[in-house]
This record gives sequence, structure tokens and C-alpha cells, in this order.
Amino acid sequence: MTKTVLLLVGTRKGVFLLEGDGRRNQWGLRGPFCEAWPINHVVGDPASGAIYAAGGNEWFGPAVWKSEDLGATWTHSSEGLAFPPQEDPVKAVWSLAQADGRLYAGVEPAGLFRSNDGGATWQHVAGLRDHPSRPEWQPGGGGLILHAVLPHPEDGDRLWVAISTGGVFSTADGGKTWEPRNKGTRNDFLPEEYRYAEYGQCVHSLVMAPGLPDRLYQQNHCGMYRSDDGGRGWDSIEPGLPSTFGFPAAAHPRDPETLYLVPLNGDSVGRYMPEAKAAVWRTRDGGATWQDLRAGLPQENAFLSVYRQALATDPLEPAGVYFGTTSGALFASTDEGDTWTSIAQHLPAITSVETLVVGG
Repeated sequence: MTKTVLLLVGTRKGVFLLEGDGRRNQWGLRGPFCEAWPINHVVGDPASGAIYAAGGNEWFGPAVWKSEDLGATWTHSSEGLAFPPQEDPVKAVWSLAQADGRLYAGVEPAGLFRSNDGGATWQHVAGLRDHPSRPEWQPGGGGLILHAVLPHPEDGDRLWVAISTGGVFSTADGGKTWEPRNKGTRNDFLPEEYRYAEYGQCVHSLVMAPGLPDRLYQQNHCGMYRSDDGGRGWDSIEPGLPSTFGFPAAAHPRDPETLYLVPLNGDSVGRYMPEAKAAVWRTRDGGATWQDLRAGLPQENAFLSVYRQALATDPLEPAGVYFGTTSGALFASTDEGDTWTSIAQHLPAITSVETLVVGG
């Protein structure tokens, strides 16, 4: 069977799919799907080929869309995606993750739901919002949102989530109880005495190193960090980067030392790539040193921003790297970031990019 690489692109106006073969040098574009709903995250299941899309807003309500035929047809469900009646309603689904036969959904206001039937119905993981710190979680600039879900690849009871702004939390009992995992990460926007609080950090992206489930990387509103003990302690790895601020991070599919970032120029000076010159930054040594990757990317008047889930890698050899911008441009590298090509322009604002390889 011929190998097919799909780029799963979430946008403010639906899902788009880019389809290429194993060489990844030509791409066909399909979409928009999901009736042009605002979509925040799209993920694929390599085992079944199913595609899931998280989205909604105050007008549509929250839902997770599903396609079992690579985008030809879609259904959606919001059954169970609700907090108890006395709480604020769920506005939208923002993040998805799969593990151990389950599908997880992070929502706004910050909360977590789990589906055991492929997204048909959902159950609230109430233990997270029962944490005593929850009344003190505050909305960031985009809202109080659970932006990242990281299941342990081998232990179905272990899970990490990241909340803006609540910080990183972890469970080891399937979501019944949770503990903050933020030691060493700072809040530059708070008074000095609150800079290193137990919780309340603004986490922009949380990713896991391949083959090392306790090694986590975190792009924070205030710095870039690495943990080697499942988030119990974090060390800054931002020296060498042009900025402490950015949104996305993406792990290499096989090498735990390699990570990709897209630093932006800061939270109060435009939030675009430094000097308006596009670059993806890569470390090959776990964050000890960084290299800017620019070949093929625009180096003049590139006022580009990339959201937290809009940078991804594929599992091929060499790994492909992809990012989408808020201005609707999509760039691809087939040599682990050394060189880049523009593969789509003029899409709606891109909120997420993920990959799915089928066949072969």
C-alpha cells in the first residue's frame, strides 16, 4: 500500500487536510470541513485512521468532530461535554489526546473530559476541577483554557495537563486526584514574592520526549523549560534563544534530545517572529544549545505568529517538520528543519497542525 502523509490543519473556519505521498514534495489541499466551525485542534489515530477535530465557541457550543474516512464525511458529538448546572458552561474544546483506547478533551473554562467510545459520548474528569487551587486559576489573554493533554504512553492512569493560567497538573490515578507540577517555572508578570508559585503559571505548550515519558518540555509565557522527573522540577533551557516568549513546541519522533520551537519577539511588542524574519529553532542536545533554521523561510517583513498547537513533526525518516501561521500560511521541511518550503497560503488563521501517516 502506498504511504500517505496527511497534515491535519485546524483553522478559524474549519478543518483543512493536505495530502502527500512519502516523498512529501507535492501536496493536495481539501476543505474546509466541519461546516466551517472554529476548530482549535485536529488529531489523527494512526491505528484506525480516524480524525478528530475539537472546536466550538459561545455560538455553536463545544463539540468534537470525527471522520472515519480520511475527511470524506464527518459527524460530531457534544454528548456529555458539560459541567454541572451550577458551573459556567463549556464554551469550546481546545485540545485532544489519545491513549490506552481513550480520547481526552481539554476545554474552556479549564476542565478535562474523557471518552471511552471514540468521541461518541464524554465523561467529566471531575477530580481536576475539584483541586483546591481551582478558584485561584485565572484566565490568560485568551481565556481560562486547558490547552495541552499528555497521556503516559504505557500507564493509562498517568496524565499531565497544562492550563493557562493554572499551570501543569499531573495525576497517577486516572484523574481522581491531581498535584501541581510547576516547581522552577516563573511568573514574570506577578510581584517578586509570587514569581515561583506552586500553581498559576501560564503554560503555552507541553510536550513529551519520545521514549522518555518523564522528560517533558514546556514553552511557558515566561521562559522555556525542561523536566526529567515528570514535572516535579523544571530547569530553564532558554539561554541561546532570541526570546523567552513563544507558543508552540514539537518533539522529534525518535530523538528525545531534539526539540523544535518558534520564539516570538515578546508578549507586549507584537508577538511576531523576532526582527520580522521567520525562523524555527532546534536543539539537538536537550536544550543546552539552539540553532536557528531559516533556509527557505521569508527573511523580510515576515510579521508571522504561530499558535501553541500549530507546530508538528511526522514519524518518517528523516522527520518532517511543519508549522502554520495566524495569517494562513503553511510551511514544511522534509529534512528535520534544515530547509523549508511554503506549501499553502491564504488559509484562514491556522490554530493547529498535526500529522497522520496511513498505509505503507
